[in-house]
Amino acid sequence: MTDHLLFTKHEGVAELVMNRPKVRNAMSLDMRQAMFDAIGEIEQDPEIRCVVLKGAGGHFMAGGDVKGFADFKEMTAKERAIYFEHRVAALQPMLLALQRMPKPVIASVEGGAVGAGMSFMMACDLAIAADNAFFKFSYAAIGASPDGSGSYYLPRLVGLRKAMEISLMPEIIKAEAAKDLGLVNWVVPTKDLLEQTKTLAQRLANGPTTGYGCIKELMYASHANSLPMQLSLEAKNWGRCAATQDWLEGITSFTEKRQPQYKGY
Repeated sequence: MTDHLLFTKHEGVAELVMNRPKVRNAMSLDMRQAMFDAIGEIEQDPEIRCVVLKGAGGHFMAGGDVKGFADFKEMTAKERAIYFEHRVAALQPMLLALQRMPKPVIASVEGGAVGAGMSFMMACDLAIAADNAFFKFSYAAIGASPDGSGSYYLPRLVGLRKAMEISLMPEIIKAEAAKDLGLVNWVVPTKDLLEQTKTLAQRLANGPTTGYGCIKELMYASHANSLPMQLSLEAKNWGRCAATQDWLEGITSFTEKRQPQYKGY
């Protein structure tokens, strides 16, 4: 594991910290590989029931390492096309795992979430932002198009017309405006972000993990499914939930008028 990504686990919560503060956590190839490996491990670890993605040093992530892109200027146009197509495609399994894993993923955003940083923030299930956070979908500013699943999530979160505006004419979006657009769920004072993130993550880590996974599947599938397909998936997932100990605990605690004690299975 590179020190470009810090990976810790505590009380059911996995924390991934992008750790290149001198360059606002711009994604290096080492960071990308470490994140790929960590997310694969998290997905398979039943002890982890919630994930937090954040950045070190006062910023979330400044996107790709644009200064490093200059190293490819000497390639031919065809060579650059092939190289970057493969480089961007290599992100796909990690992004699919984020959506697929049956555990909530929280983006905790302080400072800038720019370019791929904004894409990664949107790929999380929930987002909590400090009041000093800002966002910029800056791909067009370097003559590029979105990656990191940003083109998938942005129009779903803000609508097609607004997504076009944000993409074609990238400007800084401050925290409260991002909340109004639906890009983030909560905005909190910067000094409270760490504690509020911990509280949110622990609440989710103590919840019915299978139920959360079924909810994620239903919400993401609804974009593409017909009504009959979605109704079928609802029935299937209700059955999956009803087979768990957490479902039994939820029903029992409801009838006994007490708080449920979920175990994640």
